[in-house]
Amino acid sequence: MSLESSRRRLDDPAAMRAFAHPVRLALHELLMRAGAMSAAEAAREAGISQALASYHLRQLAKYGFVEQAEARDERERPWKVTERVQEWDDAREPEHSAARSLLEQVIAERALARLAEWGERRRDEPEPWRSAGGVSNIYLHATPDEVAAVGAAITELLEPLMARVGDPAAQPDGSRPVLLTQVLVPLPPTGSDD
Repeated sequence: MSLESSRRRLDDPAAMRAFAHPVRLALHELLMRAGAMSAAEAAREAGISQALASYHLRQLAKYGFVEQAEARDERERPWKVTERVQEWDDAREPEHSAARSLLEQVIAERALARLAEWGERRRDEPEPWRSAGGVSNIYLHATPDEVAAVGAAITELLEPLMARVGDPAAQPDGSRPVLLTQVLVPLPPTGSDD
């Protein structure tokens, strides 16, 4: 699956709201990392019941985020992600805007929880990894087009690393999954910005 064919532009508010569920985001991430998993395997990894994992995987499938993978045997029914990148734009319709806000809020909350987990286990990590993660704050003064260009440039820079997610053979020794949450927030203008 090429990275370009693995992109999805979310424009359906119902799909955005469905994807914004924390358990569904966790299951989707597990499938991205593992390639394919059965509901039982995903449930064990996520620490939830198999019935709950099955329900949420079916909901993800209903909105096209996952699909059945090729079975390894007759008893298993593994799932896999359909696209590795989800993108969305804002729209003027209130329902779309509300769905986008909900999805972004849940993703941000999940990223903050991951950051807190990282803070607790960082000291137990090998030195190269201890200094690899964290937060930085960078203030810019830019136009909307320049902000969009920054986001596009970051995505282009990351594409070779994102392509490795679905290809274990391309993952170098010593590599492991990394979560990068990009947050670009236009700040309100100050009196000196007029």
